[in-house]
Amino acid sequence: MTRKELLRRYLVFLVGLFLNALGISFVIKAGLGSSPISSLPYVISLGTPMSLGITTFIINILLIAGQALMLKKEFGRDQWMQFPVLVLFCLAIDLTMWMLSFLHPDAYAWQIVSLLVGCVILGFGVSLEVVANVVMVCGEAFVNTLACKWKKEFGWVKIGFDCSLVASACIVSLFMFGGIEGVREGTVVAALLVGFISRLFYRRLGALGRWVSLGAEQVQPAPAMTGEHLVITIGREYGR
Repeated sequence: MTRKELLRRYLVFLVGLFLNALGISFVIKAGLGSSPISSLPYVISLGTPMSLGITTFIINILLIAGQALMLKKEFGRDQWMQFPVLVLFCLAIDLTMWMLSFLHPDAYAWQIVSLLVGCVILGFGVSLEVVANVVMVCGEAFVNTLACKWKKEFGWVKIGFDCSLVASACIVSLFMFGGIEGVREGTVVAALLVGFISRLFYRRLGALGRWVSLGAEQVQPAPAMTGEHLVITIGREYGR
């Protein structure tokens, strides 16, 4: 990977990271709950003086620590890159929550609109991160580590992980408030829509994918031209 390609990939990734934070903030500002991945830090932020960015940082630091315990010596540079990404993500969450401080939809219809806007933005941000393909965010990296250790499919582990976060958010909410706060129908809607929306966007981002990988295409060596016949090897057996 050339330096130019790497810069392009990180640029797309950072845009996706910011859009993720903006989408989460929109979903929360709708007043219909939060996305599953942010449900636990959001509930904690409701009952403490800490901002959503700070509680998100604390929860995700625990996820990084969990990966380190599971991977041990295999916890390398790629995993450590989650830390600066997490710092930027948490700052973006607090920034976007401040940017949307004016948003307080009272009518249920406007709450639904805000929720759907947040899901679309969040889905687009996720698709950009997939196109960039440089760093996994903490939640995805933790799920990936579990899936590898348990030898299970990533998708099923992801569903179980999201459900466990929502369940933990409900338990913490019952303990702190005596009722369910921060987890509502919007949480279910976000869980169902964001993945679907991100797949729709990803299928239409082929041009962006070619743009970020252009540097790699430019440095690929041309095939050697010789007077000898072409030999193709499959495994260790020769064939014409």
